[in-house]
Amino acid sequence: MSLRAELRLREDSVRFDHPMNRRSFIQSSAAASALATFGVHVRAADKSGRRFRTALIGTGWWGGNILGEAIASRECEIVGLCDVDERQLESMAGRVVKLTSDQPRHYRDYRELLAREKPDIVIVATPDHWHALTTIAAVKAGAHVFVEKPIGHTIAEGRAIVNAARAAGRVVQVDTHRRSSPHLKTGREFIRSGKAGEIGMIRTFVFQSGAAREQPLPTQPVPRELDWNMWCGPAPLRPYNGGDPRNPDPALRGAIHPRGFRQYLDYANGSTSDIGVHWFDQILWITGQKWPRRVFSTGGRPIKGAPVLTPNEQTSDAPDHQVAHFQFENLTVAWETRMFGGNNAEKGEPGGCYFYGTKGTFHLGYRRGWTFYPLNSNQPAVHEEGRLNEPDDQNIREHWADFLDAIKTGRRPVSDIEDGHLSTNCALLAMISYRLGRSIEWDGAKERIVGDEAANKLLRRGYRPGWEYPRA
Repeated sequence: MSLRAELRLREDSVRFDHPMNRRSFIQSSAAASALATFGVHVRAADKSGRRFRTALIGTGWWGGNILGEAIASRECEIVGLCDVDERQLESMAGRVVKLTSDQPRHYRDYRELLAREKPDIVIVATPDHWHALTTIAAVKAGAHVFVEKPIGHTIAEGRAIVNAARAAGRVVQVDTHRRSSPHLKTGREFIRSGKAGEIGMIRTFVFQSGAAREQPLPTQPVPRELDWNMWCGPAPLRPYNGGDPRNPDPALRGAIHPRGFRQYLDYANGSTSDIGVHWFDQILWITGQKWPRRVFSTGGRPIKGAPVLTPNEQTSDAPDHQVAHFQFENLTVAWETRMFGGNNAEKGEPGGCYFYGTKGTFHLGYRRGWTFYPLNSNQPAVHEEGRLNEPDDQNIREHWADFLDAIKTGRRPVSDIEDGHLSTNCALLAMISYRLGRSIEWDGAKERIVGDEAANKLLRRGYRPGWEYPRA
């Protein structure tokens, strides 16, 4: 029985005194159990009965979380799944079968999916280096897009996505889902109401542990189920190393595929562009700032060691720690990340933002909510617990609902593509400064680095032959 049919049984308050109805109820309970297994919360259907033709490009871990909420919304018909790794594709197809009666076609090339299925909605959950081409192609094909952060690998890619979305008149929601987190919204209201006073400085950070001297992984034969050339796409074609996404090997967690790509600078921009974008987005959202005027970043790999890349073996090459300073108008922001030294010496969550105000310090956490510490020690701290969904502690459910409402009403979503572009730019500017080893002055209106042509060359990069860099 389909998920849609199962829910209709509940809505119609069917009688259970008939054997057929009892059998249907048992089947419906099985469907509900499957949803619970995947952490999906079923919501009321759109009264119009319309379902959006929905496709997923990138069928890995996080794409599955998003797709689960699309299914649970009861407003989406899953018509296509696309991935260059058939192992991930088949696994996701099995999940869709458990949750729905939909029969999505399978694709290895997103261009074929867009041309044949003509979806209303496209979820882009690929590695970072694919976000620009897939999102631009989707909006040009008439689809609204829910795209993962960061929105691009380079700043010029991001601008091209924004312009394409505007030209097509499509809604593009960036998955900076913390803008839809109930407790983070109240935290924003607390700060913007002036209860923390005037904010002069913000410190944001993510600390992890476990990094050690990185041992090179050997080059491996490409699995027959994986089109490695297409996986690399417009980015450099590196030697392959990876594991089976169905049965992850802990010894291969540093491999490029399926989930280690964020630490390889050909395909992503390390922790600053991964987790950092969430916090930069919170800062811009709360303060109303758009871009920094000056950025300086430093860091390195003293723990992981120098990167290795030979035909026979390789390591990752993103920094194992990084510090960045952003000078905004009347506001200084400090960012810190490291992949070692996460320990009990630093109490609380291993990530968040401290807003330093004239009335006290506001800690904007994630899993544990937020806490305000008044300047007057005689006043009690104010705290609100976090409200997150399973699996993986997220608020995609609320974010997806906002996305659908934006499509139906024609308004901009809470994490509009322009917002995602500005938040991503903070991370990418930090990476440009890190690569150059010097500070940069940013003209956010023109999206140019002032008086530094060497730095401006890093606003974009060349694509491999056969792929055309998107035009802004």
